[in-house]
Amino acid sequence: MNILDGKKVSNDIKNEIAEIVTEMKAKGEKVPHLAAVLVGENGASLTYVNSKVKSCERIGFDSTLVKLDADISEEALLAEIDTLNNNKDIDGFIVQLPLPKHINEEKILLAVHPDKDVDGFHPTNFGKMALDMPSFIPATPYGIIELLERYKVETSGKHCVVIGRSHIVGKPMSILMSRKGYPGDATVTLTHSRTQNLSEITKNADIIISALGVPNFLKGDMVKDGAVIIDVGITRVPDENAPRGYKIVGDVDFQEVALKSSFITPVPGGVGPMTIAMLLKNTLLSRSRHQSN
Repeated sequence: MNILDGKKVSNDIKNEIAEIVTEMKAKGEKVPHLAAVLVGENGASLTYVNSKVKSCERIGFDSTLVKLDADISEEALLAEIDTLNNNKDIDGFIVQLPLPKHINEEKILLAVHPDKDVDGFHPTNFGKMALDMPSFIPATPYGIIELLERYKVETSGKHCVVIGRSHIVGKPMSILMSRKGYPGDATVTLTHSRTQNLSEITKNADIIISALGVPNFLKGDMVKDGAVIIDVGITRVPDENAPRGYKIVGDVDFQEVALKSSFITPVPGGVGPMTIAMLLKNTLLSRSRHQSN
């Protein structure tokens, strides 16, 4: 059993980007600039955005945090996004989800210009990804692809089962794993809450990517020996013995499944750290595109 160490790989990626940024500064070139829009005081969102800002500082990116009140109107938020779209100094920006209930998330995400959509959520980028055209790949799926590539996990001709059909992880992963080239060329089965006999399907999988959000859902008797396991789930579970009163648990029953797997991501420390690293990589890509136009 080999651990797919997202913490290590994400640090490697950040160091690689930092070297590129150092060269940019030495040449007097513009460094990448990432902005984040945070609406309200959601604790988890605040933590996530702060970690993005710290990552930018570490690798030499410029960063801007746009903090807005939870009661901001949809029109006012759209105006903020329009300002970011037209700010030539900013290469990419993200709108941290979830948004307050009175704001239409789809409307807001559609307002982000595709050329600055470093989260890869805009339909234009999703469509380009599906057609194998250059685009911003959503950060979490991009991170999974990067992990598979850096650990040289074989994907060609393999049966890959994706659990969960969200627009952010499940559907993009099914597209990326079935595309031509490496990592890819897999035969993909996309499963979800209505899938019947799921355990029979997962038992035949060479690669399982679970993005369900149900703690310890995937058990040892649901996987075959030698399977590659990618756990995208992150759920807070109450734990009186933990310093914060909870622990982070993935979709996979790690103790059971790790014994049978050839590669497996831990939670925490697997897919999670890769998401921010790939957001930074998308921002670097955006900066390169803007400079070449």
